[in-house]
Amino acid sequence: MNANHNLKNILILLVIMSGIILFGLECTRRRSATLAIVNATIWTGEDEYPTATAVAIWHNKIIAVGNDAEIQRYITPQTHVIDAHGLFIVPGFIDSHLHFLEGGRRLNEVQLRDARSRSEFVHRIQEYAVRCKPDTWIIGGDWDHSLWGGQLPDRHWIDAVTPHNPVWINRLDGHMALANSLALKAAGIDANTPDIPGGTIVRDSMGEPTGILKDNAMALVEKILPEPNEEEKLTALKAAMQYVAAQGVTSVHHMGGWDDLAIFVKAFQQGELQTRIYAAVPLATYQDLASRRKDYKKYEPWLKVGAVKGFVDGSLGSHTAAFLENYTDTPRDSGLLVNSPADLRELISGADHAGLQVCMHAIGDRANRLILDIYAQVSQQNGRRDRRFRVEHAQHLSPADIPRFKKLNVIASMQPYHAIDDGRWAEKFIGIERCRTTYAFRSLLNHHTKLAFGSDWYVAPPTPLDGIYAAVTRRTLDDRNPDGWISEQKISVAEALKAYTIDAAYASFDEKIKGSLKVGKLADLVLLDRNLFQIAPPEIRQTKVLLTICDGKIIFDQMEQHFRGE
Repeated sequence: MNANHNLKNILILLVIMSGIILFGLECTRRRSATLAIVNATIWTGEDEYPTATAVAIWHNKIIAVGNDAEIQRYITPQTHVIDAHGLFIVPGFIDSHLHFLEGGRRLNEVQLRDARSRSEFVHRIQEYAVRCKPDTWIIGGDWDHSLWGGQLPDRHWIDAVTPHNPVWINRLDGHMALANSLALKAAGIDANTPDIPGGTIVRDSMGEPTGILKDNAMALVEKILPEPNEEEKLTALKAAMQYVAAQGVTSVHHMGGWDDLAIFVKAFQQGELQTRIYAAVPLATYQDLASRRKDYKKYEPWLKVGAVKGFVDGSLGSHTAAFLENYTDTPRDSGLLVNSPADLRELISGADHAGLQVCMHAIGDRANRLILDIYAQVSQQNGRRDRRFRVEHAQHLSPADIPRFKKLNVIASMQPYHAIDDGRWAEKFIGIERCRTTYAFRSLLNHHTKLAFGSDWYVAPPTPLDGIYAAVTRRTLDDRNPDGWISEQKISVAEALKAYTIDAAYASFDEKIKGSLKVGKLADLVLLDRNLFQIAPPEIRQTKVLLTICDGKIIFDQMEQHFRGE
């Protein structure tokens, strides 16, 4: 019996020892980094420990953030170690509002954004047209008529240089576009075409269409545009992902449609996604999303759905943003609503009741007030929950409405680059008083509103460093406001970084998995060639992205070139 007892004790001891060994091996495995970055200056995005010098990553997760000595414990001969040479690291940037596929497509389309005269505008279209096959549509463009004095282009400008190609080129805000005569004919638009509710067909003194169509009227041409095939869309997606990786962007909030979502799924299935995508679909289709949302859970955290996006009004540059008072330069015009308040209320209530996040485009102060009113009504009607309503753009606000964002827990999803772009001419359109609460970053933050920053690409470049520069300096693109346009609305570097990282993650219900550098979060980060806190604000725009890591993998790398001085 004593021998049996001893044998039993030996067996118990062996089991305990085996457990200890296995536990030790597991601890060693978990504490061995696949990638480590040391000798860095890190802004973590976490209030409790805002700075560090090193980070350890196990495959796609952060396993340690601290100083070099602390991270050294996670480094083995198998660890890929990057010496940052003191350079600056922040969490991967999140672009909270863009049109991803369209942005990728436009990288290879006619480029008109910086055309500064009628002749340059026409010449670029002519040069592009000679490379196109007959009957091929010429699209894209992103022209800005303010650069040549504000005169809207006319189909007669370009008809002679595009005799074999229909043309449909949009203003950079996407709320009006120019068609040549071939495109108008193809769409069946002439002097007898009736006006479109929520849109405008611009006509000459004889009642003939000039080729400019605004907002809802644009659908007359867009419905006949040839749809790119799946291969072309995948090519556009790959181009977009490569482009934003070079800007330090690891996640995007895409505003698009179901066809786009199908392409994202295809790319995921092929193992080609390298940018995390939060995809919104049209508000009018919320019932489809509500019924199919669970089908997409398996694609997270690369691809996530759950948001719907709709429109309240148009844009300032197209004079279709809805204002409480008339435009200063067109005193009989106060803009337009592209959807009726009753329709919006019904759709938003339905989407919210289905548990979806609602994101609404609102530019003018009237549009913003209307959507805040509807959000308040829907919240009361549907009861308390963590709904995180968003206003996309929130550009021109009545001072009385600014505190309502926080009161209603509405996220202001804004694009700071627009401030230094529109700031060149906005006062001519709406006057200085309304401009004081245009892109009101400081006022919104003073009322503790969550800001989520993005680009609105293709409308503006998807470059967070330009956005941070814009929010911090508010120096307009024409350099005529060196101290900042409406300088009282400037914010700090830290506030701008939060709007591109942790608060942008909050805007998609993802703050627990990304947006800051914290143990357990996804390993998405970017290395910059200068410390944004130690340089003069105007230098922010000269800062370069040297390394972008998403899911623990390097997706953009210019480190070697940087240290070679290239």
